[in-house]
Amino acid sequence: MNRKQLITLLVLVVLIGGACLLLIRNQNKSWEGTNPALGKKLLGEFPVNDVSHIVIKQGTNELNLAKKDVWRVRERNNYPADYSEVSGFLVKLQDLKIVQDEKIGSSQLSRLSLTPGPGTNAAVVVDFKDQSDKTIKSLLLGKKHMRKSDRPSPMGDLGEQGWPDGRYVKVGNTENVSLISEPFGNIEPKPEQWLNKDFFKIEKARSVAVTFPNATNSWKLSRDTETAEWKLAETKPGEQLDSTKASGVANPFSSASFVDLRTNSSSEVMDKSIVVETFDNFSYAVKVGQKTNDNYPLAMSVSAQLPKERTAGKDEKPEDKDKLDKEFKDKQKKLEEKLSQEKAFENWVYLVSSWTVDSLLKERSQLMVEKKEEPKKEEKGAAVEPPGISEPKKDETPLAPAPEPPKKQEAQKAESTPPPPTKPSEK
Repeated sequence: MNRKQLITLLVLVVLIGGACLLLIRNQNKSWEGTNPALGKKLLGEFPVNDVSHIVIKQGTNELNLAKKDVWRVRERNNYPADYSEVSGFLVKLQDLKIVQDEKIGSSQLSRLSLTPGPGTNAAVVVDFKDQSDKTIKSLLLGKKHMRKSDRPSPMGDLGEQGWPDGRYVKVGNTENVSLISEPFGNIEPKPEQWLNKDFFKIEKARSVAVTFPNATNSWKLSRDTETAEWKLAETKPGEQLDSTKASGVANPFSSASFVDLRTNSSSEVMDKSIVVETFDNFSYAVKVGQKTNDNYPLAMSVSAQLPKERTAGKDEKPEDKDKLDKEFKDKQKKLEEKLSQEKAFENWVYLVSSWTVDSLLKERSQLMVEKKEEPKKEEKGAAVEPPGISEPKKDETPLAPAPEPPKKQEAQKAESTPPPPTKPSEK
């Protein structure tokens, strides 16, 4: 290949490359012209930090999340909301992009569950408001977009329905419907789903006392150390504590949680009491009401007697004093923080699942060793029949005598037969 041919080839490559680049650019411009919203943010420049009030509606149900000192649920007497749920929702919306966008007539909105108002397929309407309660953005959440698997599902028809991988939405009063890649399955006007579910936690229990309306069912267990066995207080004659059953109350409320709050608790009857004292000098008083739909109403209060100064050990060395004093102060600081946090759970009535308290609501007799039934003894002086044939009863036929042995019968026959006559002697 000479120099002239090489230059010609390079020119052809440049021309072909330029033509391809121009074609791609024209295609992109055409694509952007028909779908200008694709890849753009759903809510544009969404000022997340200005949002102070979120209203979620569907049909006749409404939920209000209001930011005061913290986010709170208005429908639950302003109980603290789950901050991670609220903030996570806002952060996702801030960067959420449009996957598909199309103009749809108002008559077709119900097909995508994007019609606000009453009805089973009504849209979920979310309004974001500022401190003055002025709407910043309004969003309608409609039908979820389902993704089906290419492979047969072992779940049958249920698996063929696929799983949600997006949702149809509509922003404000625009005529366009967008598809996003986030299903937002938990965005519903259900107050219990937005509550902060952090709860009090009892550690290192030293004694547990349960009081029932019937005093005979009440009981108290205590132990001297964290590893010692539980002992029953005021043991009555014949009572023996079952150590296996007592172990069920070894860690009361160690992982407690609640389902919802009782909004109207003025008439609530709390007829059972649980008092737990710990080795850290915390005292918990828990009131429990009647179970309804597998949930108990529960209210609690907590107090603590925390020492201000450390008592030095008998054989404590001077060089160990600073170290032990620091450990004591650090521990007391953590206990004071724990007390302050758990004080916040007072003055509320919670609904807790039955597994949270059922092990503690056992009656006194249910904690005792089960008594084995002893076999009944025969009454003294009762006549005992000797072994052998008993006398026949009046309505019974007497037994026939057993046949005698043959030899004995022959002997008797010989005795009964007269001797033969003797012949006269001949003279």
